Amino acid sequence: MNYIKPNFKEFLKYILCVGVIILIITRLDKIFSWAGNLWEIIFPLVLGCLIAYVLNIIMKFLERYWFVNSKNRFVQRTRRGACVFLSIFFVLGAVILIIRIILPELIEAFGVIGKEIPIYFEKVQAWIIANGEMFPSLAEQIGTMEINWQEIFERLVGYATSGVSSMLNSAVLLITNVVGSIFNVVIALIFSIYVLLNKEKLKSQLQTLEKVYMSPSAVTRLNKVIETAHSCFTSFISGQCVEAVILGSLCTVGMLLLRFPYAPMVGTLIGATALIPMVGAYLGAAVGAFMIFTVNPIKALGFLIFIVILQQLEGNLIYPKVVGVSIGLPGIWVLVAVTIGGGLGGVPGMLIGVPLTATIYRLICHDVKERKEKMIIGE
Repeated sequence: MNYIKPNFKEFLKYILCVGVIILIITRLDKIFSWAGNLWEIIFPLVLGCLIAYVLNIIMKFLERYWFVNSKNRFVQRTRRGACVFLSIFFVLGAVILIIRIILPELIEAFGVIGKEIPIYFEKVQAWIIANGEMFPSLAEQIGTMEINWQEIFERLVGYATSGVSSMLNSAVLLITNVVGSIFNVVIALIFSIYVLLNKEKLKSQLQTLEKVYMSPSAVTRLNKVIETAHSCFTSFISGQCVEAVILGSLCTVGMLLLRFPYAPMVGTLIGATALIPMVGAYLGAAVGAFMIFTVNPIKALGFLIFIVILQQLEGNLIYPKVVGVSIGLPGIWVLVAVTIGGGLGGVPGMLIGVPLTATIYRLICHDVKERKEKMIIGE
């Protein structure tokens, strides 16, 4: 009888597992719907944790220098709150400064493009006609082509005004999404402040839960993974920010010396996009070249040559020293992480992919080292 009971219990477990799997398969659409609703509910809290993690890097740096030797009780009690506020102030200030520098110049560039397109087309048309012997068939077609830009713009306005109802619906939907996003950001920011103000207490509570519900060996393994991930993510965020500032400053100074237009704006844009590993600066360079092209096409070509040289300096000297060494990830794996992360999650995937890959890489290296040592000892 004692032999049958365990088998019967195991049989019930298998039956229960099969039943759960069948239930999941048959109700997969509802499960995805519930998961989506749950994600929408907890998204502000997850975002708040991410914001708190980034702000914590700045806050810890400020706490090292914020009246550390002061004996004043008021200063001691308000040190954490003051450093949290300053961290938020620095991040928001940097974002607002980038927007203030880039956005007006970008709008002006698009305005210039709208005015210059007809002029550029007329110049190209005149050049092709003047050199008709080189492109006889094309010159004949271009010569008979007449473009009424006024009529084109009127048609575009007509298309835009004909869909007023759909535009209004889209506007309402856009406003709803914007309001929802602002609400989520506000909730996330408030939650992040609570997390930062009480991080020691939260850490103590999590450690208590580990000890109560997990074995000592499992706690050791989990803490090792957490410490490795924390080291990789912190090093990546701080290193990537330093690298972006260096690259943006070098780009601005170089453009000013070479007398390229939009120097402060393009330098700031490249510094901001350089936060995206490997490919970010190229995206900023493409926008910068496009804007310079509206002023002087020859200078746009010179700017591209300058950016290629700067990228070589950044890729071979700055990035390996500032970021590569800090996360301990070879360049080939950085490229793999950026490619896969970008394909799965876009820009956020690129940002998370590199430190996540660095974490996995470091854990695997450590595990391989331990296994080799055990094999040597066994021999």
